Amino acid sequence: MSVMTSRSPRLMIAMGGVTLVAALALGAAPATADPAAASNRCEASVPFASGTEGYTGFRIPAVLTARSGALLAFAEGRRGSLSDAGNIDLVLKRSGDGGCTWGPLQVVHDRGPDTAGNPAPVLTASGRLVLLSTVNAAEASEAEIMRGEVTAEQSRRVFVQYSDDEGAHWSAPREITGQTKAQNWRWYATGPGHALRLVGAAHRDRLVVPANHSIAPPAGSTDLGTEAKYYGGHLLYSDDGGDNWQIGAVDDNPDGYVNVNESTAAELPDGRLYLNTREHNGSAPGNRADTYSADGGESLVLPYRPQATLVGPVVQASVLQLTGPKAPLLFSGPADPSSRTAMTLRISTDRGATWRPALALSGLPAGYSDLVQLNSRTVGVLYETGSFSPYETITFRRVSTGELRPRG
Repeated sequence: MSVMTSRSPRLMIAMGGVTLVAALALGAAPATADPAAASNRCEASVPFASGTEGYTGFRIPAVLTARSGALLAFAEGRRGSLSDAGNIDLVLKRSGDGGCTWGPLQVVHDRGPDTAGNPAPVLTASGRLVLLSTVNAAEASEAEIMRGEVTAEQSRRVFVQYSDDEGAHWSAPREITGQTKAQNWRWYATGPGHALRLVGAAHRDRLVVPANHSIAPPAGSTDLGTEAKYYGGHLLYSDDGGDNWQIGAVDDNPDGYVNVNESTAAELPDGRLYLNTREHNGSAPGNRADTYSADGGESLVLPYRPQATLVGPVVQASVLQLTGPKAPLLFSGPADPSSRTAMTLRISTDRGATWRPALALSGLPAGYSDLVQLNSRTVGVLYETGSFSPYETITFRRVSTGELRPRG
């Protein structure tokens, strides 16, 4: 696969509360002798702000740490409007100081006037960055795709690309739809949010990507208006560093009670995968559901069940297992049960069986989020937020692990 260079860097402009940062050389990130030392210098930054850098707005955050400690923040750059369909690019910013400052915007996946998004990045054992994403025609809405009213070319397709220099340059996107999308699936989305490289002995170095899809209604069904009923979730996995992919665990039972959508995953210290999902219908207690996989994502121990100790709106969220045999599991997501607001970290000390509040990041509007561990003392949260709408910025917030204690 040939390697291509990203677009020319753009200068960040001081507007909307964003800090002015000088343009850097292509792919460069602000340097520091000790990225961990940044914990004493900053708490929050804004890598993406609406109305800047040629985009109407930015949505769908994902974040990971490269081998050197450089931080990579991904998002969808939406031109023209904040609509989920249209001219959307998958974009990236890099930080060399733990998220205090950010380098220039890079366009990683551009489909011209069409949609490229839903970033799901993961770091392989060799240090290669692997990125999955999905594309569709700009004029194809999610509802039309779910109803089967578009061609295969216009519908959701899956791509993979990689970087061997920590995000400075990326390979051309390669389509893997045939490996990752079942014949009766219509809507499809990778992530959104970071994927996993497993470290347990049984499946060491396996890459696991949470994803979601919709199934075609039964033949002759007249229930097409209840589209949410046909959402489902699944896992993808690769045992060769991202070259080839297989469909693993699937839960897409249209039971009208738990309909999996936009799931997230963490590897527990005992080697199991903990899986948590948005309940798309809003009919399960708390609007969340969860389950486990004991075989590296190939199957589920049980179908997703309601997780009533997590309460929030119908929205994507993120989970992260902190390092250490007795370290807790973290969850990020809005805490208000009926609106996207109040980004809050929740904590589980029993490997996802129950959850309690740990830290409210703000009382402002908030939407999608992704979690990353920066070092033993610091966690990062990349999340949508703003003063009057969740979609004004994508903000990065640093949190000391010492603040993460169960409350209430």
